[in-house]
Amino acid sequence: MLTTAASVRFTVWTNAMLTGACDPDTAAHRILGDDVGHHVSGLAAHPTPATLPVALNLLRAAGAKQAFLALPIPGDPIGLAGPPSFNESALEAGEAVVLAGAEIGLVPAYVGPAVQWSVLPAASPSPADFGEADRGLRAALIQAADSLAELDVAKWKPEIADALIDIRKIGSGKGDDLAPGYEPRAVKTAATARRCLAIADAALDDDGAAITGADADARRRTLLELAAAARRALVAACGPPVSF
Repeated sequence: MLTTAASVRFTVWTNAMLTGACDPDTAAHRILGDDVGHHVSGLAAHPTPATLPVALNLLRAAGAKQAFLALPIPGDPIGLAGPPSFNESALEAGEAVVLAGAEIGLVPAYVGPAVQWSVLPAASPSPADFGEADRGLRAALIQAADSLAELDVAKWKPEIADALIDIRKIGSGKGDDLAPGYEPRAVKTAATARRCLAIADAALDDDGAAITGADADARRRTLLELAAAARRALVAACGPPVSF
C-alpha cells in the first residue's frame, strides 16, 4: 500500500539529508522505519549491496542534489522521465525515487520485511506543480464524496463511508509528518493523499453491494480518479522542499 511506501520515506529523508536538515545516519534510520533491513544494489562505487547509511553517503558523493518521488501506473507515469529501462522497472514496482544531479533512480523490491533497492540510470523529472496537484486533490475529494454519496456507498461498505465522512481529521496525526524542511502545507497534503490512497485501495477490493453493473462502474471510476489525484498530490508534496 502506497500509504507506507518505502519510496516516500526514501524521498523525503534523502531530501532532508541533502539540504543539511539531518545527517545520513538519521535519514537511514527514518527510511528504514519498521523494516528489518534495506540494501542498495548497483552503486558504481560499491560493487556489493550497500547498507542505507553507506548508500546515502555514496549517493551524495555521486552528485545527488534533490530527490523526486515517482508513483507510476500504466497510463499515468507520474514522476518518470526515462529512460525506458528505468520506466519499465518503476512501473512494475509502482514506485521509485529519482536523484537529480546523480541522474540515477532507485526501484524498491519488497522481500518480506526487508527492501532491496536497485540502482538504474534515470533522467530527472520536471518538478511537479504543488499548487495544481493540491487543488486537484481537493477537487477530487469533493467529487468522490458527492459521487459515492449519490451511489449510497454506506450500504455497500460502511467502513469506507465512515472514512470519507471523517475526512476532516486527515493530517492531524503525528505519523503524518514528512521530514525536516517540509512546509506544513506539504505535510498536510501528503497526509491527505496517503489517506485517500488507503480509502481507494480498500474500497477497490470489491464492488460493495452495487445493485447494477453501471453503479459498480461509476463507483470504480470515482475511486480511480481519487487515487490518481492522490498520487499526483503525494508526488508533488514529497518533492524537494520549497517555500509556498
